[in-house]
This record gives sequence, structure tokens and C-alpha cells, in this order.
Amino acid sequence: MLHYSRTKTILTLLVVALGLLFVVPNLLSPQARARLPSFLQNTIVLGLDLQGGSHILLEVDAQALRNEKLEALRDQVRTALRDARIGYTGLGNAGQGVQVRLRDVADLQAATTKLRELRNPISSSLLGNTGQFDLDVTNTPDGLVTLTPTEAGVDARIRSAVDQSIEIVRRRVDELGTTEPSIQRQGADRILVQVPGLQDPQRLKELIGTTAKLTFRMVDVTMPVQQAEATRPPPESEILVGAENPNEKYLVEKRILVAGEDLVDAQPGFSQQTNEPIVSFRFNSNGARRFATATQQNVGKPFAIVLDNKVISAPRINEPITGGSGQISGSFTVESANNLAILLRAGALPAPLTVVEERTVGPGLGQDSIDAGTKATIYAAIFVVIFMFATYGTFGLIANIALIIHVGLIFGLMSLIGATLTLPGIAGIVLTIGTAVDSNVLIYERIREEFHSGRSMVSAIQAGFERAFATIVDSNSTMAIAAVILFLLGSGPVKGFAVVFVLGILTTVITAVTMTRMMIALWYRWTRAKALPF
Repeated sequence: MLHYSRTKTILTLLVVALGLLFVVPNLLSPQARARLPSFLQNTIVLGLDLQGGSHILLEVDAQALRNEKLEALRDQVRTALRDARIGYTGLGNAGQGVQVRLRDVADLQAATTKLRELRNPISSSLLGNTGQFDLDVTNTPDGLVTLTPTEAGVDARIRSAVDQSIEIVRRRVDELGTTEPSIQRQGADRILVQVPGLQDPQRLKELIGTTAKLTFRMVDVTMPVQQAEATRPPPESEILVGAENPNEKYLVEKRILVAGEDLVDAQPGFSQQTNEPIVSFRFNSNGARRFATATQQNVGKPFAIVLDNKVISAPRINEPITGGSGQISGSFTVESANNLAILLRAGALPAPLTVVEERTVGPGLGQDSIDAGTKATIYAAIFVVIFMFATYGTFGLIANIALIIHVGLIFGLMSLIGATLTLPGIAGIVLTIGTAVDSNVLIYERIREEFHSGRSMVSAIQAGFERAFATIVDSNSTMAIAAVILFLLGSGPVKGFAVVFVLGILTTVITAVTMTRMMIALWYRWTRAKALPF
């Protein structure tokens, strides 16, 4: 039946009103917006192409990563052979690897076995362990052992370095207080940084070039932090805030136990005893010695991991950590453990970043883009409205009202999630205007077909909506699949287009089916028409 209950009508109108309510903050000044409830303060963010800003393309220095790997590898070889009490006469670089000559050929097998323990398996976030290692260890009968980083290992190190650099760059750029900077991977070894609203790329380059400072220090337990705030902290300590919660404060000693430069690696994992998420870390030989001494002297006391003068974690030392590695446990989720591992690795840029491309987009270009996109949207909407009204009369008017609500809901959803509107995003809005009325066309043509086949007015409208619904779902589903693929595989403006298009598809189902059906049901209840108005 073409009956639309009062409850359904009220719920539909509430959903539409709520969606349109989120558009309101975009129409207000910042001062007026600040007086709104917090959930209503989100606005659509204009992308780089609309409001101007700075665009920088950075490249990770792969050769510097190779050199760093070889330096660390020499140190690891030296430590491993010393621990195994195996003598050697020479240790140095050989091409793209490290060679060590043993003093006694009889130790060749033992040395090779020991040095193979330095290999690390290469894992993929999707496939897990790939079965490959980051190091090849070979030997010759005369006692010469060669350790060579594999290409797969170097590629994995570059990927990891890019991930670390993205996190560091993001932290640096966030200090500018800009809205919605875009920082993303570009290819295998490049990082694209786009900061809307920033017209000083030199400042951006200087900020990105600043290395994050990571330190390991002891928490001062001689007095409560509240007392230190009320009076004055001891001369050898200072009050630092938490990275996640600025209201959480710590009294931390100024003395640095281990510097972030001595941290070799940090990876998320799971405890073998409790199966809870943990973070494992590893120091180089210098850091291992200093950390072992510090943990031996401070068992039972908390120490602070400080990044940029903010405490990102303050675990307790349960036992001396003498092996150069340890675990940080606590109330971690898999995501928080992974984030902490990234922050630990991101204590310093893993490799120099070279500026490959630099552009400044002026606000004039952005305004031109806005004007052109606005005109295109208005013209498209006008012609669609005229066509629908001329073709379907009253039903076309209903479709036009639904179309206006459809566009409003898109902006409302974008405001709710804080999405960035780019020029391709405006193109996506124009495209969804066409796809939205396309659903109405399918419904109306089906209604006309059913009515002309002899059905009554009510039966034709009911059948038109029901039989066109499957077609509408199928067509919108295929478009949604394409849009999701664009979002997952695309970058920058392509993602902006995909986000708007997906939101447009979602709102199409609400407006072209639910809203239109409700309005036609109300129209028929009021008019009791005997024939179609088109």
C-alpha cells in the first residue's frame, strides 16, 4: 500500500533536519560558531586548490639509509663476535655489505651461525611473515664472512622510513595549527605534504627539517607532581605533560638516561604470557649499556619516554634490562601499541628528506576555482531542475525538492566528518546531482509504465517504487564500488572526489527513494488524483 505512517514521516523529517543542521556552522562566523555545542562546530575544510597554501614533495635519501644500516651492522657484528668470544682481525665495509675476517678458521661455522642470528624476517602487514630475511650471510673457506643487506630488506627499510617520516612530519606540521594538512605517501620513497592556508613554504621546510627529540628519563618520585606545581620542582627535575592527555602531568628528572639516537627499533607485538599487546624496543650497544645500568639501579621505579618534551609513556621497571632490548606493557590496544611503536621509532627522522618539488598556491587561484566550481554546480542544478519539472510536472517538482535536500545532506555529512572539499570534490557534487535524479527517472518511468498497463493510481505508484528499487540499488552499488576503489588506490584530489561521490550515493538512497516516496504519498493523500501529472 502507498501508506506512509506518521511515525515514518516524522523519523524521515528528523533525519533530514539533523543532516541539514550540520550545514549551519559553515554559514556562521568563527565567533558565532564557537557558541554552538561542540558537536555542531565541525565545518567543511577547503582543500589546497580552493584556499591556497603550500605544496612540498619530499624524497627519502635511500643511500643514507643504506649507510646507516651498514654502520649499525658493523656494531652488531662486533658485539655478537665479542659475546661469542670469537676473534677477528678485520671488520669493515665491502661494497654494499660488511666483511669480517676471522682470526681462526676453526671458528667459521660458529661465527656464521652466530651472525645469522642478526637476520630479521621481513613481514608484510597483509601477508605476515614473507619467508625472506633482511640480511644475507655468506662465508669462504679462508675465514671471510660477508653480511649483505638484501634488496627486499632495503625496500622494507625504505617503506618503514617513509612511515616514520610521515609521522614525524605530521607532528611537525600540526604545530603550525593549520586545518587538515594532507601528508601522504607518494610512490615508494616520497612524501607529499600539502598545507592549505599556509603561504610561507620556507617556514614549512624549516619545520619539517627539525628533528624530533626522544629521550628516556627517570620519573622523580621524591614528591607528588601536585606539590611540585604548588611550590617549585626540584632543580634537577621538571614538570612535563602527557602526549595523549595534556591534563596528565609528570615530574621527570632532567638527566637523560638514554637518548633517542641509541634506539635501533621498536615494534608492536603480543606478550607470550598474557597475549596482550606490547611494544618491544631495542638499543644499539651504547644505549644497551646505559639502559642496563639505569634499570639495574632503579628497579621498581617508573621511567619516562619523552618525545618533544611530552611524556608518551611512563612504564615501571619490573626487572633489570641488560640485553639491550625490552618490552613496554600496559593497557594497550593493538592500535595504541602500534601508535606507540611508531612514536618511538619516530624520535628522529630515519633519513634525510630532500625537497623534490615545491609550489605555492595563491588564494587568488583558489578563489577562481571556487567561483568556477560554484557556477558549474549552479548551472548543472538549474538545468536538471528545469528538465525534471518540464518532463514530470508535479512529480518533477517533488524530485527537485529531494535534490535540494540531497545536496544539503552531502554538505552536512562532510561537515560532520570534517571532510576536505577540493575542486574534484565539487565535480563529484555536480555528478551526484545527475545520479540522484537518475533514480527518480527510473522510478517515474516505471510508474508510468505500470499505470499505462492498466493499474490503478495507487497500485502503479506502489509497483513503480518497489520494482525500481532493485535497479537503483544495483546501479548505486556498482558506482559505490568504483568510488571506494578510487579512495583506496587514489591520492590527494582523487580521494576528495571519491569521498564526495560515496556520500552522494548514500544520500541518494535517502532522498530519491525515501523522501520522494513520502512526498508522493502525501501528495496523493491530499489530491486523490486519478491520473499521473505527466
